[in-house]
Amino acid sequence: MWVDRLAREIGALGQAETATPERALDQMSAAAARAVPGCSAALVVIWRDVGAGGGAAEDTARAAGRHVVVDYGASHPDLATAFEHQYTTDEGPAVEAVREMRPVAVGDVLREDRWPAYTSMAVQCGDRASVTFPSELEGEVVTFGVHAVRPDAFDEAVVTPVVALLAEHAAAALHSAGRYTDVAREAAHMRRAITVRAVIDQAKGIIMHARGCDAAEAFEELRRVAQRNRLKVADVARSLVAEHAQHAETGGR
Repeated sequence: MWVDRLAREIGALGQAETATPERALDQMSAAAARAVPGCSAALVVIWRDVGAGGGAAEDTARAAGRHVVVDYGASHPDLATAFEHQYTTDEGPAVEAVREMRPVAVGDVLREDRWPAYTSMAVQCGDRASVTFPSELEGEVVTFGVHAVRPDAFDEAVVTPVVALLAEHAAAALHSAGRYTDVAREAAHMRRAITVRAVIDQAKGIIMHARGCDAAEAFEELRRVAQRNRLKVADVARSLVAEHAQHAETGGR
């Protein structure tokens, strides 16, 4: 059966000796996008529970309650853009799935009232319907989401168990590979550090100052540049911040 074959494929991706965490996550999302009926793109995210207790760590972790993003793989750059918007605005299906530790299904984002800050971005990025399932991973969480450009693309009763199986296989593969159990080794491979929110906010501030626009318009400009160049919003933000810092160091020369 295709479900079993896909689950085995995803499980094997995290265990290959040559696989890096980044590559494994990207390949897992691509495999799901190819194989799950109705799926246009897939998203696999590793979250770390930083715990409660207040202080700076808690402030940094606001994006998903007590969880922050360690790394993720998206099969399409538009879905990556939509996810980064979820993370920076603290709204959306992946954020809710990890916060509530339960599956989150979206028939049509235009009918949703749970995440008003996410609706417009989701539509622009073609994220109309989705099913996201969380699975625990050694003190961390894997969220596995399948997404569609068409509304009502998934039969929730059928797809939710499939996504649950894929999430469990992805978590088991990453655990058995030992890629996310050691903090030092994990940090060396981290692609989406918990500073992504601060970097995007800093880039938005630069654009707001230069153009006299508001935060929403600044983020939209970052998104347009990212989409035009097939990059992630966070990567565009990092480049802008680096260029701005270099310009400041040279005194504008």
